[in-house]
Amino acid sequence: MRLGITMFTTDRTMPVHDLAREAEDRGFASLYIPEHTHIPVSRRTPPPTGVEVLPEEYGRTPDPFVALAAAAALTGTIRLGTGVCLPAQRDPIVTAKAVATLDRVSGGRFTLGVGYGWNAEEAADHGVPWKRRRAMTREHVLAMRELWEREEASFEGEFVAFEACWSWPKPAGRVPVLLGGAAGPTLFSHIAEYGDGWMPIGGAGLREALPALREACAAAGREGVEVVPFGTLPTPGKLDHYAGLGVTEVVLRVPAGDREAVLPVLDDYAGAYL
Repeated sequence: MRLGITMFTTDRTMPVHDLAREAEDRGFASLYIPEHTHIPVSRRTPPPTGVEVLPEEYGRTPDPFVALAAAAALTGTIRLGTGVCLPAQRDPIVTAKAVATLDRVSGGRFTLGVGYGWNAEEAADHGVPWKRRRAMTREHVLAMRELWEREEASFEGEFVAFEACWSWPKPAGRVPVLLGGAAGPTLFSHIAEYGDGWMPIGGAGLREALPALREACAAAGREGVEVVPFGTLPTPGKLDHYAGLGVTEVVLRVPAGDREAVLPVLDDYAGAYL
């Protein structure tokens, strides 16, 4: 079972390219970083973690594609991904090119982790109708897949429409798309239709959820989608549990801090679990 890491990276934490290099040197298989374009000052949407005050770090995340491109230039084997990108808030034509470019720069090492978003004010600033954000995410990813895989791509949907066009570069290979979110029929139907796997935060309740995911995939004629528990704080028992469920990758959480805070945790994880 592969082990990756994720950190809530900001302009004040250990730089992404430095973190990627240190993680690769210790044998970790992947690095995922989050995305927020900005955070409105309004707190009409409560913080997703249940805390009273939203941590400042949410408004300080770097652009994931720029940061991971720097990481790609300094590494050679570690997979690089978003955990998660918010496609509904992004222009799909521009984002498709950014993803394809990053995948080529990294030699085919990029994974696109996507989410629907939790902050209604942030989404509103991008013109995202809140109750339609899942449908918009779906269309944006499907449109990007067309641009990645067809020499002449076109798309006609509710939110995205473009006539036959050329868009290069193409990715070095197929870009895996992992969907984050809580277990449920909508998420699982989306994974079955256009995803390559599921990124459940923390992984609690995984055993109970897997039959519904497999059923949704079977109904769509899909087999073998990945399940990647994300942001996990590891214990030997927990990792053994995931392995017993057939999980092939787990992404471990490291603290959002500088080198002095992060490197001892990487060392501890590597010594205990790799």
